[in-house]
Amino acid sequence: MSQLKIYNTLARDKQVFVPKVAGKVGMYVCGMTIYDYCHVGHARMMMAFDVVYRWLRASGYDVNYVRNITDIDDKIIKRAVENKETIGSLTARFERYMDEDTAALGILPPTVVPHATAYVPQMLDIIDKLEQKGLAYKSEDGDVNYAVRGFDGYGKLSGKSLDDLRAGERVDVSSTKRDPLDFVLWKAAKESEPEEAKWDSKWGKGRPGWHIECSAMSCATLGEHFDIHGGGADLQFPHHENEIAQSEGAFGGPMVNYWIHNGFVRVDNEKMSKSLGNFFTIRDVLKKYDAEVVRFFILRAHYRSPLNYSDVHIDDAKGALSRLYTALSDVDLGTEAVAVNWDEEHALRFREAMDDDFNTPLAVAELFDLAGEVNRTKSVAGRLDAARQLKALAGVLGLLERSPQAFLQSGGQEEGGMDEAAILDAIARRADAKKARNFAEADKIRAELTAAGIILEDKPDGTGWRRA
Repeated sequence: MSQLKIYNTLARDKQVFVPKVAGKVGMYVCGMTIYDYCHVGHARMMMAFDVVYRWLRASGYDVNYVRNITDIDDKIIKRAVENKETIGSLTARFERYMDEDTAALGILPPTVVPHATAYVPQMLDIIDKLEQKGLAYKSEDGDVNYAVRGFDGYGKLSGKSLDDLRAGERVDVSSTKRDPLDFVLWKAAKESEPEEAKWDSKWGKGRPGWHIECSAMSCATLGEHFDIHGGGADLQFPHHENEIAQSEGAFGGPMVNYWIHNGFVRVDNEKMSKSLGNFFTIRDVLKKYDAEVVRFFILRAHYRSPLNYSDVHIDDAKGALSRLYTALSDVDLGTEAVAVNWDEEHALRFREAMDDDFNTPLAVAELFDLAGEVNRTKSVAGRLDAARQLKALAGVLGLLERSPQAFLQSGGQEEGGMDEAAILDAIARRADAKKARNFAEADKIRAELTAAGIILEDKPDGTGWRRA
């Protein structure tokens, strides 16, 4: 039986996964800063760790999956002020939108969703510990900063020395800092900021810096030392580097055993991001494409590799997913849930792929091999066994969970195509033409449907249809 190996960013190598407590996994993933709609880059990150979560559970682990919400931040305050609404109103709305988008994509909810504003006391406690150890200081402008050069391990995640590193994005370089790499732990309140963005502290009114939030929330929900910490590759430095400095500086021991980072989404060879203005919101994409097609598109790439976003690639994913559903369309699977037969050869290769750093491209390849077996097998029992295994294995990845008919006939007017009533009317007219032996008319109707993206399938019990 294969062992799960995870590419650990900290070790720069794949390592056999050994949880701190046998049979249990604690996993923390940096979630959304909720002031706007989520884009495809966010979907890619949440999908990557949805797969990790699903596979850990399928492997028999009891997983405590924590994905936080940042609900206090410079951008949040700015947007709320611009909108003339409260911060709480703004963040509640966009958290609801995020939940709707992730549910549509089949992304399972985490077991714990901590909100930064609920953990300010824990943040202040960590900052106090850091100050006592000489790792935090209050500057002239009232901010409390982390003294980076006081922490010997700084740079071990990014693999750079202190002298090589520069203040990364979201780090404000201030003349009141002792070192440009020092980062803010506690931001002094500004008179212009709303009162709901201010908390009392021994250093004066203010609010937490971004980095300290995750140290406090991960410690409060998983402990000072836990198994897995994840997030997008852009968070490796400075955010995750700073988390390590804060947590290990405060508590004195290792913070995380395995660091996992997913790759970027790229558009025209540039990273998809709001700052570049080349992003597509999940909502906009789902207006055009079926949510399962988008999920499948993301899963066809390894989570650490770049994901190239384009309509051409999603159209290709749609055609590929349709082939999997088509393989199931002539098999009566019944309504009961089907369990994976893990002793079967495709399942063994599927497991081997997933145990190799969650290699979804190879796992998906096994689904296509099974679909081919369904199509080739002559015996009813053999086809049924292969189809059940296909559906069950796909379900591990959150795929093929609808009936084939529901997927193959999905879409319609919102995609500029024929609606179901018009299709059924054309099929009925074609049947009447065939009965009248007017084969030219029947062929004409079929050609019109084909041109409209409707594929007819004549069977002994009638004519079925699907969208191309």
